[in-house]
Parts: sequence; structure tokens; C-alpha cells
Amino acid sequence: MKTENFAIRAATAADVPIILELIRALATYERAPNDVTATEDGLSKVLFGEKPAAEVLLAFENETAVGFAVFFHNFSTWLGRPGLYLEDLFVRPEDRGKGYGRALLIHLAKIARDRGCGQLALDTHTFQAPDFYARHGFEVVGRLPDYPLGHDELLMRKRLEPVPG
Repeated sequence: MKTENFAIRAATAADVPIILELIRALATYERAPNDVTATEDGLSKVLFGEKPAAEVLLAFENETAVGFAVFFHNFSTWLGRPGLYLEDLFVRPEDRGKGYGRALLIHLAKIARDRGCGQLALDTHTFQAPDFYARHGFEVVGRLPDYPLGHDELLMRKRLEPVPG
């Protein structure tokens, strides 16, 4: 990593404005800025309400949010164990190349292992960064043709060994 002033932490309810800002930046990057219908109130309820639907990791350089990872638990019937599904991993384009995406992915894999998950799964557009995930141990396990944005979508998975002890 190129900076010592980098940190990753779990988001809190106070971070909802930052989360929404990053969601909008992701949508702009994916050329769909008008498709975001999320609101601060809605995110507060679904992320920090009585039964949270997902969790968010935030990445900061100094005091500036540079990226995030949104994830939730799923379940593998074949493994008989929970898994984590990475819904979105995003680093602002101007902050790429510093190792922040890698750091978020490693942090998420550690969470998954600590929670006894058998796999970490995601899907990614072919125009995005499937090679990035492959370099980190993910394998392509399927394709979803003509995903909503009209790009092939790759289903990727990384098997996780249980934490010893």
C-alpha cells in the first residue's frame, strides 16, 4: 500500500451519508448514475435497523472515504456452511492503484474465515475486473448472459478453509 494513512472499518449508522455517496460514485463509474434510488433513510433502515440486510466496510485515506465493500451472509447447502456474498467492492477511480481494493478484499476474506464461512462469492461484469479477483484466488463458476446493463456477468467464488482450532 502506498500510504500509511489508510484504514478499514465497519460502517455505522452515522456513516449512511458516506455510504450513499459511494453508491452514487459506483453508479456513475458503471455509467448508470440515474439508476440509484437508495436514500439515506432507506439505507439506515436496511443496514442498521432491527434486522440488517447487509454490512458495509469503509476504506479511508486520512479522513476521506475512498472505497467500500457491501456484503451479506448466504448459505452453501453443499458445504453445509454459511458463506459471504460480496455485493459491491468499489474504490474511487482517483484512488486506484494504491492497494485499497486488495486490502478491502483481504479484510473481507478474514471476516469470512473468522465467521466460519466456507466460501466468498461475487459476480462481476466482464468489463470490470475479473482478473483482479482471479489474482486473489477466485475462480469463475458460471456466467449470467445479458445482465441488466447488457454486459456478461461472471459468477466467481473463492473456497475458504475453516480457521484451525
